[in-house]
Amino acid sequence: MKTELVTTLKRQATKILAELHESKEPVLITEQGRPSAYLIDVDDYELMQSRMRILEGIARGEKAIFENRTFSQAEAIEKMSKWLK
Repeated sequence: MKTELVTTLKRQATKILAELHESKEPVLITEQGRPSAYLIDVDDYELMQSRMRILEGIARGEKAIFENRTFSQAEAIEKMSKWLK
């Protein structure tokens, strides 16, 4: 992963963004020697967000199973009948 100082980002934003889009490699931005932010390509960010939503849905489903908050197929069809028509 590439690391850049925030001052370098301020001076060379266009160059850093061009390299980011070409390499797809995230850039760690540091301030006063400490990590401050990541720059990532928009498509990569959107893909990460999509994957996160899927994983959160799976986690909710696993929790529902653990808490015995599930329905049989027949019960689910009955409860969702207004959406299935």
